[in-house]
Amino acid sequence: MFYLTRRALARLLIVITSAVVPGQITANAQEPSTKEGIVSRNADVRTPPGKYYDAIASIGDGPVGTTASRYVDSVQGASSDDLVRRALTTNADLAAVRLDIERSRARVRQAGLRANPTFDFEQSTGRFTNSPGERETTIGFSLPLEINGQRQRRVDLARAELEAAEAEVADRERRLMAEVRGAYAETLAAIRELSITEGINNLDEQTATIVAARVTEGESAPLELNLLRAEIDRLKSRRALVEGRLQATLLRLKSLAGVAPDEPLRIREHLASPTSSKPATSLEEALDTALRTRPDVRLARLIEKVAQAGMELARAQARPDITAFTKYSTSQTVFDNTPIGALRDKDKVLSFGVSVSLPLFNRNQGGKAEAATAIAQAQRRRQFVEQLVRAEVTSAYARYEGAQSALNIFEQGVLARSTENIRSMRGAYELGAVRMTELLSEQRRLLDSQREYTEALTERYKALSDLLSAIGAPVDATKREREE
Repeated sequence: MFYLTRRALARLLIVITSAVVPGQITANAQEPSTKEGIVSRNADVRTPPGKYYDAIASIGDGPVGTTASRYVDSVQGASSDDLVRRALTTNADLAAVRLDIERSRARVRQAGLRANPTFDFEQSTGRFTNSPGERETTIGFSLPLEINGQRQRRVDLARAELEAAEAEVADRERRLMAEVRGAYAETLAAIRELSITEGINNLDEQTATIVAARVTEGESAPLELNLLRAEIDRLKSRRALVEGRLQATLLRLKSLAGVAPDEPLRIREHLASPTSSKPATSLEEALDTALRTRPDVRLARLIEKVAQAGMELARAQARPDITAFTKYSTSQTVFDNTPIGALRDKDKVLSFGVSVSLPLFNRNQGGKAEAATAIAQAQRRRQFVEQLVRAEVTSAYARYEGAQSALNIFEQGVLARSTENIRSMRGAYELGAVRMTELLSEQRRLLDSQREYTEALTERYKALSDLLSAIGAPVDATKREREE
């Protein structure tokens, strides 16, 4: 005959209970009894073991808690794509940026207009110089002739600037989509952490009822109840912090999506099941798509095109300016000292001419040098943007793959073992084989595992969002991929 110590018995129970049906762990326990109206440790008011284990297993993946449910609606809530579409429609900053397109269109219209003609009127009189009969009237009309292609060069430059403005707006839309999805992921993470914290807190409060009964019956030390109540208060404090962070991220999400702060907003998606799918099957495909479709790459190439159009305009402006003009003159002259008296002579003259500027000193040397520098600058910026795009796509792709691998490890090993450990420790504690400190330590390890799992889920969601943004995929494209 031999005896087992309490710690040895605890280890044995932890091993045995992993293979026992959860509801049978306390099958041979002492029958329920009451004393002065206080329920004993095995009374019916405590959480049945099977239900407790189901609650532990569903933490983070089951229905959200009472507090977190105020922010979730799996049927009528808003998905990330819904908020992205709303942001593209109602975001005030984006609406202001889009006005740059209208300004560019106005510049295109202005660049296509011809130069205005000039009307000249001149009146000469000899009244104030003792020649009252002398007077002359001249009416002139001149028109600049843009025969060196200056107007077309201006139009080409304005159109290139319009295309660049459109690309810049598209890139702003891409970045806004990424911001909305990132804020949505942070909101989902806060909801999940709030649900986990609230779920474990509720379970601890149910456990406190059992421990209080055991303390009353003298089967447990008061220290165990104090330790558990301290843990409950700590989780309540943590829940308050998480809910505050959730409200802050929800307000930021509303601001990005153009939702009024007082307008109710509930979330539809689940952090573990993002609605967007992986946009590329390989890194090479993702890089190729990004370099072809990203608006900022297109913008960099269009800025280079704008610089080249500016060079063409600078060359055209270096050529001579030609102005055609015509004049109509009427003059009256009086000859006083003649043998036959005063004679009056009236003349009407119509003249034509051309005025040509001579580019002897100013051949727009500075303008052409500036345009050449702008071309070199645009080329270097384009090369930098392409290099940056490759780095962003590679980074997002690696992050997504790493997060997916981490999630596989968590789902296959960490969470399952942590949940099974908590089940075993709970059963051992109910049999009196382990202390409350050991149960709370294992529970904290489970809570830490769930938080790390939430971080991995959030990282995968954000990495997927960043990958979509790095590739430049529009929101409708991800929807079509899911439908296919």
